[in-house]
Amino acid sequence: MKNKTLNHSTDKKAGVYLHIPFCRSRCSYCDFATDIYKNAEIVESYVAALTKEIANFPHEKIVDTVYFGGGTPSLLSAKQLERILKIVHEKFFVTDDAEITLEMNPATVSLETLKAYKNLGVNRASFGAQTFDDAELKRLGRKHTANDVRETIELLRKADFHNVSFDLIAGLPRQTVADWRRNLTEALKLQPEHLSLYILEISEGTPLAEQIRTGRQPLPDEDAAAEMYVILLEEVARNGFEQYEISNFARNGFKPKHNSKYWTLDAVYGFGCSAHSFDGADFRYSNERDTAKYVALIERENSAVVHRETIEVASEFVFLGLRLTKGIDLKIYERRFGKNLIENYREDLQRLEEFGLIEFDENRLRLTKKGFLFSNEVFAVFV
Repeated sequence: MKNKTLNHSTDKKAGVYLHIPFCRSRCSYCDFATDIYKNAEIVESYVAALTKEIANFPHEKIVDTVYFGGGTPSLLSAKQLERILKIVHEKFFVTDDAEITLEMNPATVSLETLKAYKNLGVNRASFGAQTFDDAELKRLGRKHTANDVRETIELLRKADFHNVSFDLIAGLPRQTVADWRRNLTEALKLQPEHLSLYILEISEGTPLAEQIRTGRQPLPDEDAAAEMYVILLEEVARNGFEQYEISNFARNGFKPKHNSKYWTLDAVYGFGCSAHSFDGADFRYSNERDTAKYVALIERENSAVVHRETIEVASEFVFLGLRLTKGIDLKIYERRFGKNLIENYREDLQRLEEFGLIEFDENRLRLTKKGFLFSNEVFAVFV
């Protein structure tokens, strides 16, 4: 697949996000914009709308990351993926070394399909393992088993994928610290290049929130979840992973380029239902969340943007940058925004430092390990 000729090599590189909403079933905790995979015709109409939206993008931009998120993008056929990537390459200057990530769910791919994805340029795979306890998977509404995760990793390696990431969730209802240790052990045995490890959040409107409200599921134990987080920090470090963000850990050389763009406020252009875009300066916009309405808007108006806003960049620079273990450079903040962060937030910063949630290292401000556990309390100061 040929790229457009690069003629703006000095420009800062952006990312492209492509939302594929379809899933075989809806997980009980999920708050993302998803839709049940009902038939091939619906998916085909969505792909047609998505490619049309990309084709109407008005600017020429250099991009070095393309990310298929969802939903379950691995439900796309290789031909559908090829159509989408073809139009991305036609509209953007995609670098030769671009990171192209495809999210997938275990048990949704075959070796033949993975090889086809790889031949189309996909070079990074990310999927939700969530837990290696089959009973927990069933309670979460996941359709795969722990063994499906193991088999998916094996298929990815056979298909020559050398950059694989998967997610685990801690603090599930009824999950014990011992359960969590077993999960980590199983995950680390598979030797992925990257791990995303999250503490469960209960989002209003999800089936899990309703199950907890009605007593069908117990409220997760926050103290146990905090202990699980401390354990994971110890175990992943012991196994050669570097923590670079609150919930993300990578082996040397495998920090994902795409996700980092969100934390450093680089431009990311999103396509598909619910996709968000940021121009790298101060303007953010987002698409219609409902799949059918998105398709209708694209067919009728060539655009599905329903919300536009100018953001407070200085504020986001701080609380997004503090998600990274390296924190933020105070001199860069002052040069970029003409403000002295310490002077503007002196009392708040002093209080956070006294509580052991932040620390200063020369010209950097960053969260402590305790601060990672209480990051929302820190971020609230700057929002």
